Amino acid sequence: DPTLGQDRAQTETQALMNPSSKTRCVIFDCDGTLVDGQASICEAMETAFAGADLAPPSRNAIRRIVGLSLPQALRELVPDASDRQRAVVVDGYKSAFFAARTEGRLHEPLFDGMEDLLRRLHSGGRTLGVATGKSDRGLVSCLRSHGIADLFVTLQTADRHPSKPDPAMLEAALAEASSTPESAVMIGDTSFDMEMARAAGMRAIGVSWGYHAPEELLEFGACGVANTMAELEALIDG
Repeated sequence: DPTLGQDRAQTETQALMNPSSKTRCVIFDCDGTLVDGQASICEAMETAFAGADLAPPSRNAIRRIVGLSLPQALRELVPDASDRQRAVVVDGYKSAFFAARTEGRLHEPLFDGMEDLLRRLHSGGRTLGVATGKSDRGLVSCLRSHGIADLFVTLQTADRHPSKPDPAMLEAALAEASSTPESAVMIGDTSFDMEMARAAGMRAIGVSWGYHAPEELLEFGACGVANTMAELEALIDG
């Protein structure tokens, strides 16, 4: 029946043109995107700087480097410090963060509506992942504490990859998720996330509730910036 053939062809064409049918893999940054951990990050960094006898940077400066690996972040924060001093700060930061976690002082709440969005994406057949400057231990602990670890098929951290904006994390995530750059999207709150996605050949979406301004996210490659979870879901669908 020619009509049936035309209908099938039209349906296939509409599916190809429908962005939601293309975006099968959604990869999220963690701090500033999934969770609001800025207070704990700033406190741990201030403790670490004090332990290295260095004056702590402003909290605004600390927020600006969230998402980078610790060594890269410290090169940005204290370019004139010695390698030994930066190493002391790295160790101090990890120790302070671990202590806060084990003593129940760590505060990393999910942003309002994020869990519901993740579960809708997951139940809708999307493959989910995380690409973050956190450590393996820190990321797994964070996701488990919120009961969402089982939603993600790939977790990429600074422990095993160069710092953002190098695309290595996303390349590994795509391989683990059996996805392609064309069918995936990166969700993040910093210019580092946007640059990383662009380097990996992926679409990037920014969120306004994190650490870099929407204008900066757009400048570095975001196709759009969400102000709400509803806007984010719509942007994921194209």
